[in-house]
Amino acid sequence: MRPWLIPVGGFLGAGKTSLLMEAGGRLRERGHHVAILTNDQAGGLVDTAAARSRDFDAGEVAGACFCCAFTRFVEAAATLAAHGADVILAEPVGSCTDIAATVLRPLEQEYAHLFRLAPFTVLVDAAQYSALHAVGADAEVAWLYRQQMAEADILAFSKCDLGATAPELGAPALSLSARTGQGIDVWLEEVLSGRTAPGTRLLVDLDYDRYTRAEARLAWLNASATLRTRAALAPAQLAGPLMEEIDARLTRQGARIAHLKTWTESAEAWLRVSLTENGQEPSVEGDRLAPAAREFRVVVNLRAQGEPEALREAVEEALAALPAEVTMERIDSFRPSPPKPERRAG
Repeated sequence: MRPWLIPVGGFLGAGKTSLLMEAGGRLRERGHHVAILTNDQAGGLVDTAAARSRDFDAGEVAGACFCCAFTRFVEAAATLAAHGADVILAEPVGSCTDIAATVLRPLEQEYAHLFRLAPFTVLVDAAQYSALHAVGADAEVAWLYRQQMAEADILAFSKCDLGATAPELGAPALSLSARTGQGIDVWLEEVLSGRTAPGTRLLVDLDYDRYTRAEARLAWLNASATLRTRAALAPAQLAGPLMEEIDARLTRQGARIAHLKTWTESAEAWLRVSLTENGQEPSVEGDRLAPAAREFRVVVNLRAQGEPEALREAVEEALAALPAEVTMERIDSFRPSPPKPERRAG
């Protein structure tokens, strides 16, 4: 039996990973073998660590988006299927668009014998939507956001439990909450029903020059480090101050956060902390009351409107301010390269 491949897109911080974790858990309760396939412009992802911490098989396509690394994407999905997955939840990079033409159509045309492709769901955070349509919003980033929505087979408002008013989009949209579970079963029933064909809304005349400019408005940083604290600390005692310090330093620089995620892990527990704008109260997953330890691994994924070197400086200084000896494993800060898809259906 061919496994289901369920793609879920949306802008940075729209709630893709949280949805995949919640949906994956529900599918697993129904007896499915679920795998999660993550994607980023660089390696060292918080989301991959989060998936594995929940005992999902997890694959990762790093160094390019699914469209620009299509062959590696197919190989990674096929490997997960070979390990027994009958449902693969796949999350493309949050700054990417043209997924229908560069990923979904090629999958249907060349690999229908390997996968049953579900319709492409694009998540819309109502508060983020309002911010990107407000006066003073970055016009290029807002354009990119609209392209993502335009190619959705299914639009879904994420984080509906937070109370933001969903905008009128002129198209039906589901309402979902990974935190409360609202709408998740309805969404799963729809994407697995076969009623909606995948990849039907191609961006035929997408301006790739503008796409390149829009992505280049965002800077990327992925970092990982090992920490040995001077005294035993709970993971929350590291994760909280680290997020606050990065947020404060970026705010002073004038760098606008699109998504900031940290992963803090000891031998016994982990915390995933994230926020999607400066000064926001972060969301926290994991064991807040975990016992103290002295050895930790920390991963930071940051996407912001700012300069790559400024992001690097903020993260390095925030890590150095912690009461710990910090050993950097890796740190990459850059702007995404111009998108060059391997395939594109007209």
